[in-house]
Amino acid sequence: MELTFDLAEKFLAAQPFSVLLGARLTAFGDGGATLELDIRDDLKQQNGFLHGGVLGYAADNAITFAAGTALGPEVLTGGFTISYLRPGAGAVLRAEAKVAHAGSRQATCTCELSTIDGDGKATLCAVAQGTVIAARR
Repeated sequence: MELTFDLAEKFLAAQPFSVLLGARLTAFGDGGATLELDIRDDLKQQNGFLHGGVLGYAADNAITFAAGTALGPEVLTGGFTISYLRPGAGAVLRAEAKVAHAGSRQATCTCELSTIDGDGKATLCAVAQGTVIAARR
């Protein structure tokens, strides 16, 4: 089964945690996926910056959706790493993931996480890389 934008949106909407965070898929296909969410006060840590766990969530999910463009809809994260470059501050978090390499059962993806301020200026705050496996039953 091919994973289309509409089907990917349905999968995202079926994830209760993604719904809780208000995540939305803004681009999907051609080996990539972009996930966005509004930065709210309840997603920040004690210093007023976006919590690292939210950045990790966004990287993981964007990477997995990007891999779905190559592997199909039944995929699972095999693992990922994230490097925090600067504190996340702004209005929107954007996670842009793309497939670096894909075989028949596994894909390796990269992800850039940026915060977008009220004027639309993007600031790179983290980068991630992950491996996703096909979960064919």
